[in-house]
Amino acid sequence: MKTNIGEWKSGLKNGIPIAMGYFAVSFTFGILAKQAGLNPFEALLMSVTNLTSAGQFAGLTLIASAAAVVEIAVTQLIINSRYFLMSFALSQKIDPNTPIYHRLLMAYGITDEVFGVSIGVPGRLSPYYAYGVMSAAVPGWALGTLFGVISGDILPPRMISALSIALFGMLLAVIIPPAKGNKILSGVIIISMVLSLVFAELQILQSISSGLKIIILTILIAGVAAFVFPVKEHSKEYE
Repeated sequence: MKTNIGEWKSGLKNGIPIAMGYFAVSFTFGILAKQAGLNPFEALLMSVTNLTSAGQFAGLTLIASAAAVVEIAVTQLIINSRYFLMSFALSQKIDPNTPIYHRLLMAYGITDEVFGVSIGVPGRLSPYYAYGVMSAAVPGWALGTLFGVISGDILPPRMISALSIALFGMLLAVIIPPAKGNKILSGVIIISMVLSLVFAELQILQSISSGLKIIILTILIAGVAAFVFPVKEHSKEYE
């Protein structure tokens, strides 16, 4: 049986590749944050307190468009609602007697990648393993943001514009692999893209803010897809 230090080291080792990927993506976020008017401290604080790439990019767009605080909060709640499900899944892998402070700290660091490596741990999940992954992943994301903001004052405009395209590459990397061989998911993605274009170009909807459009589309598309194509439940034992 591994000690707490051993679990932490194991998590740290598995978190290093995540940190490297995070640095590249958050570097782009830092550049966009600079363009939106955020200073290095504000951008860094945003990355440390809100560990979600989709949520941060969406939030940055809403901040730049002077959206209302309530609108930003609701958008973040909807975009990041998947973390509820991830937390539920991880709660089944940890010891039932795990103290609340461990649960809160683990919840803070849950991201898609941290969840992926944590849920794959055989048997019970030690909080210290999750802390190890977070010890690499969180600084990787934060430092990437910081360097991106700083680079916004150093790099030439053409290079900054080119690096900004990395966001679209990240989004494609997220949606294409799971869509391969899955006709339902591919269809939902195509429908989402078409409806997003319609909402953006339809004159009657021009008065609706971008944040509200995200909320409407997310609830509408995800709700219909979940109702028409429900995912079958599979029981899984972790012990």
